[in-house]
Parts: sequence; C-alpha cells; structure tokens
Amino acid sequence: MAFCTNCGAQIEDAARFCPKCGTPNAGALNAGTGINAGAVAGTPAPPPVFNTPAQPLSYDIQGDNLQIIRCHLKPGQELYAEAGKMVYKTASVQWETKMQGASLGDKIWGAVKRKLMGESLFLTYFRATAPGEVGFAGNYPGRVQAFDLRAGQSILVQRDSFICAQTTVQLNIALVKKLGSGFFGGEGFILEKLTGPGIAFIHGGGDFVEFNLAAGEMLQVDTGCIVAFDESVSYDIQFVGGIKTAIFGGEGLFLATLSGPGRVIIQSMTLEKLRRELSVMSSGGDERGPLNALGGIFSSED
Repeated sequence: MAFCTNCGAQIEDAARFCPKCGTPNAGALNAGTGINAGAVAGTPAPPPVFNTPAQPLSYDIQGDNLQIIRCHLKPGQELYAEAGKMVYKTASVQWETKMQGASLGDKIWGAVKRKLMGESLFLTYFRATAPGEVGFAGNYPGRVQAFDLRAGQSILVQRDSFICAQTTVQLNIALVKKLGSGFFGGEGFILEKLTGPGIAFIHGGGDFVEFNLAAGEMLQVDTGCIVAFDESVSYDIQFVGGIKTAIFGGEGLFLATLSGPGRVIIQSMTLEKLRRELSVMSSGGDERGPLNALGGIFSSED
C-alpha cells in the first residue's frame, strides 16, 4: 500500500488518484514517460509529477526558554532528527536509526561530514503508521526556530544546532569561504546548510533577535552569537577598533560582520558563555579579560 503525498491516506499501488483528495498517485506513473500504465483508452492521463512539494507539517512550539517542538504526523508522514533530540513519541510512530546515503561510500562520507558539523554519526527517522505525535527539544536552555523552506531555498546555521526536519529537506555541510572568518568569526570553518523544500527546526541559546538586512546593510555581532542567516548574506570578521577596546572592552579582538541582503538571526546566549558562567573559576562577569582576549583568538565560541 502507498500513501497519498497530500493527505496521507492509504491508496492502492495501481490507483491513479487518491480516493480521498484526488491527488495523482506518482507511484502509478511510468518513470520514463510520466503516463499512467493503467490508463483507459481515450481518457487523458494526469500530468507528470515533478518537484512534488513537501507535505504540509502540523506542529506546535511550546515553552519559553526550554522549548519543545510537537510534530503531529499523518499516516505515512516522516521526519528525521539528530540522535538524542527526541523527548517523546506516540506508539503509532515508528523509529529507526540509520546513516544517510544509498551506498557504503555515501554513508561513510556522510558520517564524516556530520562529525565535522558537530552532529552525531547517525540520524533517527520517525514514520507514522497512523495519526501520531513526536516531540523534540534542544540540549540546553534556549529557543527553537522553524524554517519553512521553498524548493531550492537554503539557509546557513551554526554547528550543532540542527534538531529535526522533513525528509525532503537536505542537511549538508557548508565551509566558510574566508580564512579570517574561519579563524576569528566564532563559528569556525564549518556551518550547516539546510535546503528545501520542507520544514526544518534548529536550536540556539537564550532568546533570538531577527534582522532583515537590506542590500549593503551591515550588522556587527559578537563572535559566536550568530544562529542562522540566508545564503545571500555575506559573512566576514572585523577588528573591533583600537588596541584599548580590543584588550579591555570585554568582547575579544574581532566582531563578526554580516552584510545584506537577507535574513539574520542572532542568539543572546552562547554555549561558551554558559560554560564560563557555570565553571568553578567563574569571576561572575560576562566580559573577557585582557589575557583571555589575547590568548583565545583562535578558539571558537561554539
């Protein structure tokens, strides 16, 4: 039995249309011609189905600083998630942990890229056999953000921020193009790239602030506080200014600079700041001292 890509209802493999909503059954079309193999003479065949959009996903985001994503799945609907991010699921949702890729080489290369992105080697896939629900959350206090991506639309996000997505969304690695940004930008050389169609969810620390930059408009951000930005946004680093500001300003030697056009999301708390405040040797302040500013220029915030 197959499932309708629109409403999730079960349909016969040879059926041309979903009996519930009338959506064409792509499985009943010839791969080469796009013509229904069981079409009756004189009856016009349905048009070939190309670039089928992702099935709408019903979800809720609940909570404040420890948010949880509640995904309501229809029969046949499927998600994949970072290992360890699931909080609960109903019995009607089946799950399986596996590597991405068709061949062994693809699986190994995919695992290598995932380790570079700060993620686990495996992904967990969730599929509903009947109407069901599954919940996901981040690993530390913060917020989650949903991105409803069009076909071919991409967004770049910080390492280790991915939570879950529809199976139509591609999760890949993105390299910082400029050497200085990789060393001093706070995000390292590795970013994550999410490409639609479909809905994807990420997690960041504290609260989020969103900016929509016009062409040429620049935003200067404390290194490590960047959560996500559109592929059209340019990412670089910039010296903070004078030597006195660099050493005693408490923000380090460099600022990350983002230039429009495009959307930018920043976070109010980084994991590095949380670790620093919770450490036994914490001085109780948020600023970086002079020695830290000089000695930690090659470290990454996250």
